[in-house]
Amino acid sequence: MTYKGKYRVKNISKYAGDPTKVTYRSLWERNAFRWCDSSPRITRWSSEEVVVPYKCQLDNKVHRYFVDLLVCMDGEVILVEIKPRKETTAPKKPARVTKRYVNEVTTYIKNTDKWQYAKAYAEKRDWKFEVWTEDTLKSLGIKLLKG
Repeated sequence: MTYKGKYRVKNISKYAGDPTKVTYRSLWERNAFRWCDSSPRITRWSSEEVVVPYKCQLDNKVHRYFVDLLVCMDGEVILVEIKPRKETTAPKKPARVTKRYVNEVTTYIKNTDKWQYAKAYAEKRDWKFEVWTEDTLKSLGIKLLKG
């Protein structure tokens, strides 16, 4: 089951962008938004307001990557992608190549292309780029919901 919906920003003064267009695409994103909205560590934040052009090696075309979060935290500006840990490493090749494996490889290649361009985009601005997994969310005290 996919969880997505509109997030209602509580602290509009902290939101850098249009607070009426904040959409979460997972429960982890929704919980990260809540945390950004309420955490005193976060001075500004936005979701999918930063768009990074990237070239995907699968089709050799330029696409647009809407970064999950931009957070100003502890004096730093960080672009954040929220993904399950299993999607941050290349899938292991099974004995028999299945459609699922092909989809996982395709997704992994697209993601790594996006992240490579996002990292360069961030570095040009003296920002950071990070992929937050369930481990990162847990370490920040962001409650992880299941189902």
